[in-house]
Amino acid sequence: MGDKYATKFLGKIIKIKVDRPIGSKHPRHDFVYEFNYGFVPNTKAPDGEEIDAYLLGVNKPVKEFTGKCIAIIHRKDDDDDKLVIIPENAKEISDKEILEAVNFQEKWFDSAIVR
Repeated sequence: MGDKYATKFLGKIIKIKVDRPIGSKHPRHDFVYEFNYGFVPNTKAPDGEEIDAYLLGVNKPVKEFTGKCIAIIHRKDDDDDKLVIIPENAKEISDKEILEAVNFQEKWFDSAIVR
């Protein structure tokens, strides 16, 4: 896995800031976020930005959220892994459900789920 740093978040409770809430449009590409998308403040991914996070299981826009990191979406062809965060009390989500949920953005990358 390219980003060894992201694996330290697996299974942990993480606070994220949401800068692209559900229903918002991507600033440069022509798609709408199907769920909340944000980042972990005060972190640094290999791409130089903060570590990104998909927030699944929250169906309303939020500005920040604290939840459990259940997986990492590892992009084999890009240096920008994503955390997958769900509410602490939510039932587990399968790899297939995660891939279907994030497909609107990940379809342009060679992505794999790391647990």
